[in-house]
Amino acid sequence: QYKRDSRYTQVSHFLHMLWVSVHFQLLKNPVLVPLGGNLELSCQLSPPQQAKHMEIRWFKNRYSEPVYLYRNGKDLLGEIVYKYVERTELLKDDIGKGKVTLRIFKVTSIDSGSYHCFFKDDKFYEEHIIDVKVTATSSDIQILMNPPNITGVRLECHSGGWFPKPHMEWRDSKGEYIPATSKSHSQDENEFFNMTMDLFIKSNTHWSATCYIQNFVTCQEESISIVLPGKMCILSSLTATLTHTCYSTPS
Repeated sequence: QYKRDSRYTQVSHFLHMLWVSVHFQLLKNPVLVPLGGNLELSCQLSPPQQAKHMEIRWFKNRYSEPVYLYRNGKDLLGEIVYKYVERTELLKDDIGKGKVTLRIFKVTSIDSGSYHCFFKDDKFYEEHIIDVKVTATSSDIQILMNPPNITGVRLECHSGGWFPKPHMEWRDSKGEYIPATSKSHSQDENEFFNMTMDLFIKSNTHWSATCYIQNFVTCQEESISIVLPGKMCILSSLTATLTHTCYSTPS
């Protein structure tokens, strides 16, 4: 009995692929989703056409590990990666026009990344790639001043509810960077980052210090400023102002 050489099979498969209609689309701007929120990702065949008979596969890093899989008119939940089995659904109201929407509930940090929406039938496939970034910002920021002593005073800046880990620094009245005495952070059970930063200021110094924090994903920044009098004992002249600045995500 004749046994076909494996190299012949590979070449034959390659030649077959040359006759397959291929379409590929990449969404330029990332989709931002809040940590703990719900995410919806849509993709549509171009030109619009019936997709009910097709295989529709959503996956991230590996084709063989689907986030969601639809085939022959059925949702194949048994083949979905276990982390997504109870957190995903596929909306198919417009599948007759070649449009489907993947919905992911209770977004966590693992949901960041590139999602591939893959339509396939016998002689056609189309792929869409959507980049997703999980994020969280907060306006909860405060400066605490410890009781001053003869050497100076220690300031503490606290802010919580961020994701991913934000950038945090001290600045002077001219906007120049001031090295922090110490920095620390922690994550709670919901993966939010809580940030702490200290600054020691020597006595007999008139200082204005700003605690600045920024989420690099959304470009949102928050700041709070405190003005210290020359004599630390005159606490009644201590003032603090809170300012917020928010920038839209760069296109």
